[in-house]
Amino acid sequence: MYWILFIGIAILSWIVQKSLQSKFDKYSKIRLSNGMTGREVAEKMLRDNGITDVRVQSVRGQLTDHYNPTDKTLNLSEPVYGTCSVAAAAVAAHECGHAVQHAQAYSFLTLRSKMVPAVSFASKWMTWVLLAGIVLVESIPQILLGGIILFAVTTLFSFVTLPVEINASSRALAWLRNSGMVDYVGHDQAKDALKAAAYTYVVAALSSLATLCYYILIFLGRRD
Repeated sequence: MYWILFIGIAILSWIVQKSLQSKFDKYSKIRLSNGMTGREVAEKMLRDNGITDVRVQSVRGQLTDHYNPTDKTLNLSEPVYGTCSVAAAAVAAHECGHAVQHAQAYSFLTLRSKMVPAVSFASKWMTWVLLAGIVLVESIPQILLGGIILFAVTTLFSFVTLPVEINASSRALAWLRNSGMVDYVGHDQAKDALKAAAYTYVVAALSSLATLCYYILIFLGRRD
């Protein structure tokens, strides 16, 4: 039963990733009427929100866009940074949404940031602890319990990430509309692209929760 669940989640994850890539490719071909690139969109949104201490820069890869609160850098992938399109504007505005969250001390972003050291520690050790725990579950079940606790930390992080991402998209869409960056059609297209991105976080959280439940059942002795 659990293998069916895991396979189902894996297939769902693949479908969501393919959908995200398809929508990004589709909306990357639709130009903004004002001709602004992703970098320019990001810089304008930052200015409009009174943020002057965040640096916008380009990073390699595709869909590698992220905001780093540690050094206050807005990192846009090459297809977003220098491209004028609805997709580039949506992604750039979304990442700016995280910068705005940081500037306004958005509660879930603050919580997620505080969890990073614990998540880094858990991610480094949980695989080995879980493997040892499964092998020794009958003789030293406490090892598996330790692994479950470590895995639970990463699972909680996945769920804390959900409101952070959803809120960033909401901020992005509101600004794109209110600033006149996109028209009604462009707004709906940007919303469609960001919704596809949000689904990836939902699937990741559900997958982590399902795996956590599986380890808990092993600990409780219900291998079948």
